[in-house]
Amino acid sequence: MGGQFFAQNGTLTGIVSDAETAEPLISSTVILRADPTIGSVANFDGVYKLSLVPGEHTVICRFTGMVPDTFSFSLKPGEVLNHNFALKAFPNMLGDVEVRVGKFDKPIEDLTVSMEVIKPEIIENKNTRSIETILDQTPGLNILDGEPQIRGGSGFTFGVGSKVAVIVDDMPMLSGDAGRPEWSFIPVENIEQIEVIKGASSVLSGSSALSGAIHIRTAYPRDKPITKVNVYSGMYSKPKDRSQVWYDDYPGIHGMNFLHSQKIGNFDLVIGGNFNHDHGYIGPAVKDSAYIYWSSEEPPAYDTISNFGNKEMATTRGRLNFNLRHRSKRIKGLSYGLNGNAMYSDGVMAFAWLNDTSGFYQSYPGAVFTHNQFITNLDPYIQFFQETGSKHSLRGRFLHSDNKISGGQDNRATVFYADYQFQKSYKILHGFDFIGGITGMHTDSYAELYIGSGSPRNKLLNISGYAEIDKKFFNVLNLSVGGRLEYFRLNDSIQKLQPIFRAGASLKLFQETYLRASYGQGYRFPTITERFIRTGIGDLGMFPNPSLKPEKSWNAEVGVKQGFKFWEFFGYLDVAGFMQRYENTIEYLFGYWESLVGATTIPAGFRFVNTGDSRVVGIDVSFTGLAKIGKHASLAVMAGYNYIVPVSMNPDYIYAIDSVGNELSYQETSIDPSSRILKYRSLHNLKADVEFSYKGFAIGVSFKYFSKLVNLDGAVQDFEDYTLSTGTMQPIQYMNYYNTRNTGHPIFDARISYAINDMHKISLVSANLLNRAYSLRPLKAEAPRTVMLQYTFKLDQNKKKKG
Repeated sequence: MGGQFFAQNGTLTGIVSDAETAEPLISSTVILRADPTIGSVANFDGVYKLSLVPGEHTVICRFTGMVPDTFSFSLKPGEVLNHNFALKAFPNMLGDVEVRVGKFDKPIEDLTVSMEVIKPEIIENKNTRSIETILDQTPGLNILDGEPQIRGGSGFTFGVGSKVAVIVDDMPMLSGDAGRPEWSFIPVENIEQIEVIKGASSVLSGSSALSGAIHIRTAYPRDKPITKVNVYSGMYSKPKDRSQVWYDDYPGIHGMNFLHSQKIGNFDLVIGGNFNHDHGYIGPAVKDSAYIYWSSEEPPAYDTISNFGNKEMATTRGRLNFNLRHRSKRIKGLSYGLNGNAMYSDGVMAFAWLNDTSGFYQSYPGAVFTHNQFITNLDPYIQFFQETGSKHSLRGRFLHSDNKISGGQDNRATVFYADYQFQKSYKILHGFDFIGGITGMHTDSYAELYIGSGSPRNKLLNISGYAEIDKKFFNVLNLSVGGRLEYFRLNDSIQKLQPIFRAGASLKLFQETYLRASYGQGYRFPTITERFIRTGIGDLGMFPNPSLKPEKSWNAEVGVKQGFKFWEFFGYLDVAGFMQRYENTIEYLFGYWESLVGATTIPAGFRFVNTGDSRVVGIDVSFTGLAKIGKHASLAVMAGYNYIVPVSMNPDYIYAIDSVGNELSYQETSIDPSSRILKYRSLHNLKADVEFSYKGFAIGVSFKYFSKLVNLDGAVQDFEDYTLSTGTMQPIQYMNYYNTRNTGHPIFDARISYAINDMHKISLVSANLLNRAYSLRPLKAEAPRTVMLQYTFKLDQNKKKKG
């Protein structure tokens, strides 16, 4: 009977292809409009076949990123009707939809991890002088006083020992001795795109990627030359509380950056640079003659470190970089080149404010240092692409940093880095991709402040091998699995070998609906700074901990990405739930680490210690969208919300005993241990950027909200009480601010621009538009309002040719 029934049916069959390339659209769907449960999925050749009862029908053909097509027809019993679909891409689609990302250069919807993508337009529009200011607009990522934090994976450690890897063109951009990002060294004028991976990423991104990684791609020359010059000038606004104004001169910010990129025969040339002078918004220290300051002299003498005026608080920076590449004529697919960068800066580093009232924007004596830095790198590389789909890449780096810092804080480090990587797509295995390689990095550091090892010279070696495979099934399911083996050796005495693992899956549930799940491990070896630093900052000391253990982590998440189209509005909504677990969490902790008896150096201060296990769970929501309003107007939106619950897993665990016998645990060292919330975290974080453009005009608004700090180190209050009680030490105060103004911080930025033509654009850009006086980490004020006028000249002959 069933055979007779199916014999009455007719068949609709055909091929679904891309109208532009004629390539088959594998896994495209053809469904019956009257009953969406009846349909067919195209095979590897794009062929679909649909059995239907005789009669009048309408079917809909769909594929991700393509305009759906319909076909109405009449089908007779036993008839085989052929109809081919040629789908076209959506016009004016959101840029992020079409971008290809990650090591495997895949569409973003195929990824098994959470990722945010930043395009270069917003970098230019917001007058980005240093890359961290634009990264701080990314949902789920905060830059706290220069320290990157993803999903609450770290607290605050003065920028030392970053748990987020920062990688530029597959090369790490963390200082070799301290593991600190060198933000100003990154060429903001030549960014192709930025990819922020959320969650443990150590397999492909290396050590430091405990909670995520920031991959920055610079741009290669196009067919025709591009020349761009950006000149800007502006100022800091006076604080609303005029008692906080510490200067009597013009608080100006001036600078320029430039870029020239072109092909010269088989050579590619990129040259760029940045020059910036910043008056600074933090003033010099004010010392009170009634107080005594620690020093290395005996008896203690007045501190002389901070004896400089307003002009010394300014920062001047200059950077020049180049990229050279030669594409071989003799050997197809072979290219090689040399990239270089050099920067000199003269400025200050301020660690603590004078007080939270009139001294909100000034420095505490001894907690501000002059800082002259010279940093340079040379990166030779060679790449070979084979017609078989294989790619060989060998990259090297020489990175040298020389820091001249007042108060005996000088340090210099040289890093030698090399990475060989092999990548291949096996077409015969239908969507099977492999990537693997070996990496080596050697750091040679010389600094008196790292004398905690017994010598100012310290050496760190890291060798690792890694591999990952991706396999796609039926253009619907993508599986990923990888591993890495890390080896560390510090000063020929401390050695560690650690394997790590990751796996993930992405499933296309419906057209524009993607479900993903991933699990990844992370591993971070302590930096030279964390283990061996011994120095003083004002009335505080920094003490070594040679026995510090490496941090380990794992991250698991489940997420869904939903694409949608509403009228002419295209976008993606991404929702992810995640959990991160950390072992041997490294934090800096206050205590009395030297004997108080007969002390000639500062006995109290901070030391990096392992504080046990911790966990962060939360939800991460992000949204990107683009609307075309008529022929000349558009609206672009990027927004995100991040909620975290970071807790200590063993709050009673005693992880250190200081020199006076204090037992230090989470319970005993927290301002508010009742909730077990980790220190220096904001539980709620909301960010949004909206830009409306009409012809040559554009207006944009950015919003950031940081909820209050729930918990911080109890030593902040203890040290305040101590300095208030002695009568001989200048008080260092924060708790009044914490108790009365730690209520959450909404921050608005705004911009307006007019493009005179394709070559000339003027912009007015303001950060902290409402001029809010606020602090995101103890004892450090964020910048007041800035107002900048910017002129951009851009000669893009590629665009001119198209026009």
